[in-house]
Amino acid sequence: MSAAHQPVLYHEIIQALQPKNKGYYVDCTLGAGGHALGILQASQPEGKLLGFDLDPQALALARETLAPHEQRILLLQRSYTTLSETLQEIQWHLVNGIVLDLGVSSMQFDTAERGFSFREDAPLDMRFSPKIAESAADIINTYSEAELAEIIFRYGEERASRRIAKAIIRDRPIRTTFELASLISTVIPRKGKRVHPATRTFQALRIAVNDELGSIESILPQATNALAPGGRLAIISFHSLEDRLVKQYFRRESKNCICPPRQPVCTCNHKASIKEIARKPIRPSDEEIAKNPRARSAKLRIVEKLSE
Repeated sequence: MSAAHQPVLYHEIIQALQPKNKGYYVDCTLGAGGHALGILQASQPEGKLLGFDLDPQALALARETLAPHEQRILLLQRSYTTLSETLQEIQWHLVNGIVLDLGVSSMQFDTAERGFSFREDAPLDMRFSPKIAESAADIINTYSEAELAEIIFRYGEERASRRIAKAIIRDRPIRTTFELASLISTVIPRKGKRVHPATRTFQALRIAVNDELGSIESILPQATNALAPGGRLAIISFHSLEDRLVKQYFRRESKNCICPPRQPVCTCNHKASIKEIARKPIRPSDEEIAKNPRARSAKLRIVEKLSE
């Protein structure tokens, strides 16, 4: 793996999943194949891996990375939200480990024409796959002021969302990353070395374009249901919205009762299906952050499937 495509929390993921020979594993966010390669190496000689990615560029790179193990892999250009139906289709009944590395890969950020970053001027795209109907430009130039403000506030947690939405309506059409970032800079002037004022809005648009939070809500029950007893699910998130969804789901599904705290008798009949390996998320080491500054916000949460 090149330095640019080094996966975040690589060693921690391999340690969490504990891949074994003859095991069945799923990488729901294949990217360049870094985590998948580690899983395949650790599960030699007969461990199998299913990989998902919407990005054809990522899939092509992953195929090259994983070529030495091509007899043990199945890589698909599909959303990980199709996990249940895909496992049924290929007749994998239960799996021993699943990994999700949420967010945008460095490869996508570094490809200027994808429009994920405002470091270079490019069309406002932000789609993980060309099959996705609406680009960021479509949203920016067709949604109402109220809709834009809601997206920017909800997905970017941006306090100035209404002012930004008003400025977008006033100045559109807006077609490129520089145009949008420059406009936002006039609404929220940058002070010193603080994060660029457009960062939260770009995050919000990317999440909206790719329905990232909806995808997470969809995959969580599918992933836990797909695990064999003792199997593990490891999820890396990069911002509070993602981590909150994962944390809340893991907490709820690791309890035997989810009735309101003051209810004297349990009526929910809920049974724990997983256990949390650690209550607090695992964070990257200082050494990893120094090598890869994008890892600084990563949080890893791990659960293990309980026996029925």
